Amino acid sequence: MSTTPTRAAAAPDSGRLGPLDRALHLFSDVRGGEGATALLLLVNVFLLLASYYLVKTIREPLVLAAAGGGAEVKSYASAAIAALLIVLVPAYSALASRVSRVKLISSVTLFFVACLVGFFLWARAVGIPGSIPGGEEAAAAATAGGGQLALGVSFFIWVGIFNLMIVAQFWAFANDVYTVEQGKRLFAIVAFGASLGAIAGSKLAEVLIGAFGLYLPMGLAAVILVLCIVVTNVVHARERGKAPARTDEKDEGGKAAEAPDADAVIKGRNGFALVFADRYLLLIAALMLVLNVVNTTGEYILGETLTDLAKAQVARGQLAEGDVGSWIGAFYGNYLFWTSTVSAIIQAFLVSRIVKWFGVRGALLVLPVVALGAYAVLVAVPVLSIIRGAKIAENSLDYSLNNTARQSLFLPTSREAKYKAKQAIDTFFVRFGDVISAGLVFAGTTWLAFSPKHFAMVNVALVLCWLGIAFVLGKMFRERSGGEA
Repeated sequence: MSTTPTRAAAAPDSGRLGPLDRALHLFSDVRGGEGATALLLLVNVFLLLASYYLVKTIREPLVLAAAGGGAEVKSYASAAIAALLIVLVPAYSALASRVSRVKLISSVTLFFVACLVGFFLWARAVGIPGSIPGGEEAAAAATAGGGQLALGVSFFIWVGIFNLMIVAQFWAFANDVYTVEQGKRLFAIVAFGASLGAIAGSKLAEVLIGAFGLYLPMGLAAVILVLCIVVTNVVHARERGKAPARTDEKDEGGKAAEAPDADAVIKGRNGFALVFADRYLLLIAALMLVLNVVNTTGEYILGETLTDLAKAQVARGQLAEGDVGSWIGAFYGNYLFWTSTVSAIIQAFLVSRIVKWFGVRGALLVLPVVALGAYAVLVAVPVLSIIRGAKIAENSLDYSLNNTARQSLFLPTSREAKYKAKQAIDTFFVRFGDVISAGLVFAGTTWLAFSPKHFAMVNVALVLCWLGIAFVLGKMFRERSGGEA
């Protein structure tokens, strides 16, 4: 039975907009007193994404610089990440059952800070070629190949866990702070911080690594994470008396249960148990898994087409073999720039309006419809320019509109689901999608002689499944949240 979320405290006065409320009102329907918390959450996720993109940029050199590292090792590492998450998700749930939300977030973030410090010291001890401009460590690194490989693979696995857990934890907190009604209006503003953080972190990493090597960005990422803890505590202090009621529980009179104490522990089962016990949560997990298989397979289509084109240009004498790496790097630099830019524009000016006009249900259907059209075109015309445009459209919508919509799916769920089930869904099921995609690519290239066109056909079939899941989820969200305008 669906219920309409309530608050223990009075809602903000929508008729009294302060200067900050009015400024943010240009981007979404911000009401009186909501601007400060929305901005703080925006800053929080901006810092989180900036720190992630700093360490993400470091990850590739650490793996590729190590003797024996490369794409094959990275594939094995992705499978290891999924396996580790089977253990880490219940461990996270157990911690959540013992501490309040602010202690949970602070302690987990401090753990990741400690890991960064450990990797910093390890990298200094092993020595990585090019980690300090001028190559002063090259001689020492030449005798530490095994240590470099262990460091590179360990760091790759750690980053793959860190980026999913830390972001899922942030969105669990945002879902806990806002009611369904507020989240649908304000998540578009909050998520804009993620778009800006990705752009800022990537650019900052480029500048710092070129000038100072790999070590400084690693230390800076740790400092940024400490700032995230400070911002989280400020938001918690502002909102602790206004926690939304549990929408999945009733009191003895059949009304929605009273709002929980924000400082109370998050009791209940572990994340996996919650997912498999609730059809709604299980469908969200299925959505994330299929979405990730489609997206990762699409990235393979792009990369394989790009590599084939580079080889063809070398064979025709249009490109020197020594310039292939820089040519591919320049392509991806431009591709990622436009993906990030288009994503930020969509997030700033379109997301809140689409959610307002069509609801979360409609917003969930936009990306699979676009993806279906894009991969159907690729089946007919599998050329690089079209693949590039299709992937820019797919990824920019995924990072903006679709991200906001799928984070909103947790608004009408219990606190246990927000913190525990969300960790399971946003970590294990996402990474398991990578594993399935890797298996699909292996089977397609090894046994079935698939070309990029054939992989696009597989994606068309998967997107049809995705559309069906999104449609049912949108309907269930509407029921659980008391309907949408």
